[in-house]
Amino acid sequence: MKKRDWHKFYGEIPTSIPYPEESMYALIKKSIEKYPDSIAYDFMDKEVTYREFGRQIDSYACGFYNMGFRPGDVMSIIMPTSPQGIIAFYAVNKLGGIASFIHPLSTPSELAHFLSLSKSKFALTLDIFYDKITEIKGQTVLDKVFVTNIAVFLPWVKKSAYHLMTITKRVKLNSSWAVRMEKINTKCPGNLQQNNFDKDSLAVILYSGGTTGVPKGVMLTNGNIVSEGMQVAVWGKLNHTDSILAILPIFHGFGLSVCINAVLVAGGKTILIPKFTVKEVAALIKKKHPTFLIGVPTLFKALLDENQFVNTNLSFLKAAFSGADTLPRKLKEEFDNTVKRNNGKATLLEGYGLTEAVTAIMAMPMDYYREGSIGVPFPDMDAKIIDHETLETVPHGEIGEICLKGPAVMKGYIDNPDETSNTLKVHDDGKIWLHTGDLGYRDADGFFYFKQRLKRMIKSSGMNVYPSEVENVICDHPDVRFACVIGVPDEHQMSRIKAFVELHDKEKATKDKEKEIIDFVKSRLIKWSCPREIEFMKQLPLTKIGKVDYRKLEDIENERRK
Repeated sequence: MKKRDWHKFYGEIPTSIPYPEESMYALIKKSIEKYPDSIAYDFMDKEVTYREFGRQIDSYACGFYNMGFRPGDVMSIIMPTSPQGIIAFYAVNKLGGIASFIHPLSTPSELAHFLSLSKSKFALTLDIFYDKITEIKGQTVLDKVFVTNIAVFLPWVKKSAYHLMTITKRVKLNSSWAVRMEKINTKCPGNLQQNNFDKDSLAVILYSGGTTGVPKGVMLTNGNIVSEGMQVAVWGKLNHTDSILAILPIFHGFGLSVCINAVLVAGGKTILIPKFTVKEVAALIKKKHPTFLIGVPTLFKALLDENQFVNTNLSFLKAAFSGADTLPRKLKEEFDNTVKRNNGKATLLEGYGLTEAVTAIMAMPMDYYREGSIGVPFPDMDAKIIDHETLETVPHGEIGEICLKGPAVMKGYIDNPDETSNTLKVHDDGKIWLHTGDLGYRDADGFFYFKQRLKRMIKSSGMNVYPSEVENVICDHPDVRFACVIGVPDEHQMSRIKAFVELHDKEKATKDKEKEIIDFVKSRLIKWSCPREIEFMKQLPLTKIGKVDYRKLEDIENERRK
């Protein structure tokens, strides 16, 4: 089905968008100028207008510039979803710099890897994470750390309460390389101008495993972020009256592009949530009336288990979109029924995307449902199903690899030409196509369906977990001979991590040893990559060529659950 025929399913949506040849900051500045008195963001009940948001961006840009930040420099933003994180995002872009987003709960060794990969000379973080960064001082090119406090942008009463609660936890900064963000000179020098750089300039670095289990830096340009933000805004028919609950974190492409950039492009409001708790989110939905809910399946499952949400009038909700993991039909039906029962018309729709294309690049159309489908591509994004070996397009209904082409496709992986060439390939049409590593098919009407991953990856709470990375850490434990990690079904996480371990000394296979190994992994990896349980085996099954047979272990686990 051609894009121009899609309207028979869901109404008129542009099949192409004129994209401005400018930066992310320039695009957001248009919203600032068009809607100066509208609310740009809401943080813990403190609302900030677009006019004030623009001033904050300019202030941060001047401060960074005065501290030596220049075009082409990299700023690692090691922050939860917060005003400082998004202000810095656009301030860095205004200066012609590159924003590298890192999960603030990353371990020191992970921080060192990301900082080194991105060659970050500057970083912004919260005081509660500062000590972790000091542990790796001297291991990277990091030269200046801007430290802030989550309470800075809170309403006065909440700010005072936070300071009282944390008075004994305040950190002392090393003045040789760390400075409090609130103390730097933010007076703009007369020669500071918006940096005029083209759409192909590198703007953002996010981290993904690509087609292997080693986290890689995904290079995204101004054109990538601008186009994807505009596509999302058009697809969701977002406007300045809309609001999105920013539950997904800014260090995740889904959270940064959809929950922040797309809604700001449309002149709407983003409601910032620095830390997820289902009770708080349910309370915010009831109080703030967001028109869009964006999340992963585990989020919607948690909401449906929360009494406050299931008893809230949801007539204000326009739509809800789920991504980053497969949406079970039972969960969709339960959510839709809950909304309908509470005076709403919105339905939970599924989408698909990956960091290598910023984030979401296809979704089910608004007010239309086709069972099992992840939808159709956004305007200007093309998708096809190919034979992984021959690269030829396969017939409708036949399973193959999902490939993508369009303005949201990444520039490549930092300092990794081999993996870049394995992922971005020129096809017979002379165009560059992104090989997603995901298997799926397309029906005769042009709707796509996801089946499974070519690459061995587990989705836990909507986040990517790469088994080889976890296995390598487990095998670093002196008592471990071999290890194999799989995902097993979990009511709340959709998949949780389970490790099968073969010890050097089989007699040590005890509950205490299980806890010891899990704690060992927790000290090295972020929490959702850590196994929730370990099963000790006398000998792990092997393939014919001597590799640990993870498929066999998956089969064993599936048999047990029948």
